[in-house]
Amino acid sequence: MTNPKPVLEARNIDKYFYNPKKVQVLKKVNFVINRGEFVSVVGKSGCGKSTLLYILSTMDTDYDGELLIDEESISGKPQNQLARLRNEKIGFVFQFHYLLNEFSVLENVLIPGLKLGKYSREELEHRAMEKLKIFEMEDHALKKANQLSGGQKQRVAVARALINDPLIIMGDEPTGNLDKKNSDIVFEEFKKLAKEFGQTMLIVTHDPEFAEGTDRTIEMEDGRVI
Repeated sequence: MTNPKPVLEARNIDKYFYNPKKVQVLKKVNFVINRGEFVSVVGKSGCGKSTLLYILSTMDTDYDGELLIDEESISGKPQNQLARLRNEKIGFVFQFHYLLNEFSVLENVLIPGLKLGKYSREELEHRAMEKLKIFEMEDHALKKANQLSGGQKQRVAVARALINDPLIIMGDEPTGNLDKKNSDIVFEEFKKLAKEFGQTMLIVTHDPEFAEGTDRTIEMEDGRVI
């Protein structure tokens, strides 16, 4: 067995908010996520989960400590480099699907790919259809996003997160807005991505059942990993 490769590593991450006095919201957060792991982050509201996710996703650069993605330290890198890295190596799934209603399902999935500019549009369309097939959404490709149900929209959002073959998918409560049936469907899709495609995933969730089904759970309390 070869040694697992770390995809994401947090080293002594501290984060402060000033409102108006200084409050520490993350305290010496350390962990490593290896390739192919399906990891959930749990904890009560206000424990720092979402704050941590914004730092790990490189969207928030105002922290102390070091963050490594793909074994490379990215702390202190300029915004334009981080934006490219985000587009190339990180796929996002949020609680709200953030699909553009006036565009078709296919066009929505293409967006991060067009932004990265690595493949031709034709190649991207082929790739987008492949991703939609994973979620049995290929028959809906030409529908407008607003013609879909909530669960379908979230599956399209996951397909979109996959378009650039990211190193890691990060999710912030991706099933938080869905009923039980759709939550289960989206969870099964994540499980399939981990098992069949070896996709690395880090998902912040409130749902204990979702967390139980992941390979590993990182539990947070008062800004610390416990």
